[in-house]
Amino acid sequence: MDSRIRTRAYYAILWLIAILFFLPIFWILLAAFKTDSDILAVPPKLIFTPTLEQINRALFGRGQGVSNTIPYLVNSLLLSILSVTLAIIVSFLAAYAFSRYKPKATNFLMFLMLSTRMVPASATIVAIFQMYNAFDIGLRGTGLTREPLFRGFPGVLLLYTMFSIPFSLWILKGFIDGVSPRYDETAYVNGASRWHVLFRVVLPQVKPGIVAAFIFNLIFVWNEFLFNFILGTPTTNTQMIPYALAVGLVSPGGNVDWGYIASLSMLYVLLPMVMIFFFQKYLLVGMTFGTVRGEV
Repeated sequence: MDSRIRTRAYYAILWLIAILFFLPIFWILLAAFKTDSDILAVPPKLIFTPTLEQINRALFGRGQGVSNTIPYLVNSLLLSILSVTLAIIVSFLAAYAFSRYKPKATNFLMFLMLSTRMVPASATIVAIFQMYNAFDIGLRGTGLTREPLFRGFPGVLLLYTMFSIPFSLWILKGFIDGVSPRYDETAYVNGASRWHVLFRVVLPQVKPGIVAAFIFNLIFVWNEFLFNFILGTPTTNTQMIPYALAVGLVSPGGNVDWGYIASLSMLYVLLPMVMIFFFQKYLLVGMTFGTVRGEV
């Protein structure tokens, strides 16, 4: 009886903590379906008539020269998915090379690459901005482009891909280390090619790591603001949702537009919440950096 009571108390405390952490998100979800007067009502209204007015304004514009946010959503999807996909491809090939061939100073190289994610973005943004400007100088006036190429979509895509590679490499190397080299040797003995071993033997066994690395880095790119704000130029449409939230914080009248923030925030957290819900088991496995498998 005491054990059952302790178990119920334990789960009750966990539910209480989860509800407390979920309350801000719940408030945002409610505010997205309220009118401006209901949002600012004191005391807060829990019973109200739902409306899609705020979501409609967030998606299709608030008037007075404020553009709609659908391009920001499209940019967020394209930059996040494309950059992380490219990073996963490069990281998988690099992780296999580090795991199987073990070049000299492998541990140092792995730490050196991961250390790029340890440096705060504010400490590197000036150097990266100057580097991108230097690359663009050589292209101006050549007739190849009318806009700064490296601060347009290709440049931002390349930046996010570069920042997504180190963490993906660490996760995937841990998974590939858990795949016995005997699988490779058995495939080679039976006449398999290197590409067959990579994509038909090793890849199916590290799919949880692929999914975990993809989601972790997708969340990073999805939430990134500083590089997108500095490097993204208004003429190339590379701004993402965090940029839209920052510039749309204040309404044309000079007040904080809580309805716009709530509705766009609800749309903003939708994709990460759905992906985490459906792939949470892969995230848990990804935190362990791979599993140990028996040999053939």
